[in-house]
Amino acid sequence: MINTDKYDYSALAGHRSDIYGLLATVYRQEVTSGLLQQVINPQFMDILIDLGAEGIDGHLKQKSEAELIEELAVEYTRLFLGPGKHISPHESVHHQRDDNQWGKLWGKSTAEVKKFIESTGLDYIEDFKGLPDHISVEFEFMQQLTLREEQAWKEADADKATACRQVEKKFIEEHLTRWIPSFCEQVLQEAELPFYHAMAALTRSFIEFETEEMNKNSDGVK
Repeated sequence: MINTDKYDYSALAGHRSDIYGLLATVYRQEVTSGLLQQVINPQFMDILIDLGAEGIDGHLKQKSEAELIEELAVEYTRLFLGPGKHISPHESVHHQRDDNQWGKLWGKSTAEVKKFIESTGLDYIEDFKGLPDHISVEFEFMQQLTLREEQAWKEADADKATACRQVEKKFIEEHLTRWIPSFCEQVLQEAELPFYHAMAALTRSFIEFETEEMNKNSDGVK
């Protein structure tokens, strides 16, 4: 997905931030025209096809943009909002904990994510009404952390960049890896359209990459 044979840590952090930002947008709300344009970009489409997202290219090209947006809005609502049975995009529902404080909204994981985010000095926009452990919020948080890392590398501040990576690693290990794979598996099973099936496949593969990336460089990158 991302070539790391020869490390350019600034560029790598920038690429990672871009993917986190895209995924945050995918899960935050129904598909918009702007998001569709990002996805049909040939470079991104190649990534999806490499992940085995068969049929997505043809699916996105066989209908008009307006038809696609309407169709995908229905799919998004069915998958993530309801009414009725749906896949909650919140960590506290999926993160199986030994203390049994999971399986519903505002579980213990929600409070832990909120505390983690605030401990970094980041905060929510003033009119934010959602829950801190929504998948889009967690991905947006990682987007901001990787942006900080990218900037630190550009400023040749290896200590700050390494500190950013340590925070990223901690959040990936304590939160993302604990529930994203399970969430993606459910989406892969329930998605009827190639688009969300491909997005779930991309998300799962990217989190696997992130885990490997953090472990590979856990001793620092100075």
